Amino acid sequence: MMVIPREFPRFCAVGAIGFVVDAGVLHILTRQFGLDPYSGRFISFLLAATVTWQLNRHYTFKAAGEVRLYQQWGRYVAANAMGGGLNYLTYAAGVMLVDIVQQHLLLGVAAGSAVGLLVNYAASRYLVFRR
Repeated sequence: MMVIPREFPRFCAVGAIGFVVDAGVLHILTRQFGLDPYSGRFISFLLAATVTWQLNRHYTFKAAGEVRLYQQWGRYVAANAMGGGLNYLTYAAGVMLVDIVQQHLLLGVAAGSAVGLLVNYAASRYLVFRR
């Protein structure tokens, strides 16, 4: 029987909030400000990563401790770069190759988020917020 770490459901809940931030900002940037879907996603992803870092820091892993904020944020972004890269590549491939994703960018954001989830959890738990 596989044991799910107690932080994982919280990490997923925080990820869901990050997804809403990511998709919402992307929608605003592409529809209201005319940004292309690639640069818009870069900006929306950075904003969502900042929101999820704060929530994971205080809610999921409770590792606020003595770590300097900018150092921990930098580690969080660096450690999650692989998951973020997989997330973005999945999104970009969907936008380039799948008609329905081109019409509904939210589907690309969802696919990218699913791909990056486990990589980001492992990086956060073992590299950024380790005890």
